[in-house]
Amino acid sequence: MVASAVTQDAFVEFDRVQKSYDGETLVVKDLNLSMARGEFLTMLGPSGSGKTTCLMMLAGFETATHGEIRLEGREINNIPPHKRDIGMVFQNYALFPHMTVSENLSFPLEVRKMGKSEREEKVKRALDMVQMGEFGDRRPAQLSGGQQQRIALSRALVFDPTLVLMDEPLGALDKQLREHMQYEIKHLHENLGITVVYVTHDQSEALTMSDRVAVFNDGKIQQLAPPDQLYERPDNSFVAQFIGENNKLTGKVLNRAGDAVLVELPDGKTCEALAVNCGEPGSETLISIRPERVDVTEAAGPNTAQAKVLELIYLGDHIRCRMNVHGNDAFIVKVPNSAGHKHLIVGEDTMVTWATEDARALNPL
Repeated sequence: MVASAVTQDAFVEFDRVQKSYDGETLVVKDLNLSMARGEFLTMLGPSGSGKTTCLMMLAGFETATHGEIRLEGREINNIPPHKRDIGMVFQNYALFPHMTVSENLSFPLEVRKMGKSEREEKVKRALDMVQMGEFGDRRPAQLSGGQQQRIALSRALVFDPTLVLMDEPLGALDKQLREHMQYEIKHLHENLGITVVYVTHDQSEALTMSDRVAVFNDGKIQQLAPPDQLYERPDNSFVAQFIGENNKLTGKVLNRAGDAVLVELPDGKTCEALAVNCGEPGSETLISIRPERVDVTEAAGPNTAQAKVLELIYLGDHIRCRMNVHGNDAFIVKVPNSAGHKHLIVGEDTMVTWATEDARALNPL
């Protein structure tokens, strides 16, 4: 699956959208994407993958070279940003330093010619929404980074927009505060029923917050799916490597039987895997296996392999073990830190195994 088809009742639609800055190189390539009202969709990908360009085209700060962008069924390609009824939250907050918090929130309401009493009521409600009701008289410089981001968020919500766009909004915050704000934004989304398009390069952020995630690379959506499906069932090697930690074994397809494929590995051994995105016998493939799907055990099976323990890292709830498996020194196994699991020692030989359905045969990188 590359992207969902454009549908009649979609809230936001990208229909065959392309973007080029120089007239030659396409930054966004033939994008078709639909999202429903009230959905939280994250555009995830490395720098230069096209995700921020898509957000800027939706906001109206960039113009599509080709194709249509629609909001509630209405084409918005030529509508200026301030008439699109879209709230924006940026990484750098973009607050006016010479205005108080209340004045910052009141500004988009003044632009919309709203009366004073209505403005005051909406500003109070928006500040209370992010637990900042007592900070209305302060200026941005008197607030911490987390407080400024809350104000930027409330300013984006104050005029009840039909859509809220967020461009790396938590990138400037420290890890603990960033994680806290992830849950706050997700709860606001759920409580208010707002539609959110969120851009990030942080995969854990995308998995935590989203209803669906569009994984971008090279100007295209590689996979569009709910977080659990992206992680458990990646469509190709890029998604498997970009989302979460992943073990990869390269090899050659020997034969296929139904949904399973037998792959010959560089050390001459074989591995049975789920045929997801691989070619016919004789073609190269990459097998993707999640570290938590591998068991340290002496039990025999189609995918039992000898392993040498190279490194152990204690991480509280689990031990991260780096092993040599089928000649791969970077093979990771996550062993739960609980009773009943084998105590491993660096340098020792052991056995590991995994189920056929947990090994996905994908396209070679």
